[in-house]
Amino acid sequence: MAGDADFELLAASLRSDTRDLAVFLDALASKLEGALPQRTRVSRRRGLFAQRKQVARIEVELGEERYVLRLDGGALEAQRAKAVRGVVLKNELLGLEEWVESLARAIAAEARTSEHGRLALERLLGVSPGG
Repeated sequence: MAGDADFELLAASLRSDTRDLAVFLDALASKLEGALPQRTRVSRRRGLFAQRKQVARIEVELGEERYVLRLDGGALEAQRAKAVRGVVLKNELLGLEEWVESLARAIAAEARTSEHGRLALERLLGVSPGG
């Protein structure tokens, strides 16, 4: 299932609307928590005048790669780290677009090699299993 068209669909789904960063982060966190619950950690905090908690940080671990997206004072920081046995060997800052595409590629690659990855990709895309 995970061909180039699937990667493009996944990247577009993850990218969605980035004009409102708080809404974008909330939607992305929900998608990733639903699709990759054991590999996704989301930190939320209540803003000064916020009615509900807002996403402050999203972290996704896929194999040896760790993807972190953090909102700090209105600025968004996107990182990809390479970790081996819990030790970070390389950490790089990425633009949001590059971060989304890299994460989507990693998820799509996993979908090609494992049933768990394929099911996660289907959940992210909103596709019913096997459909």
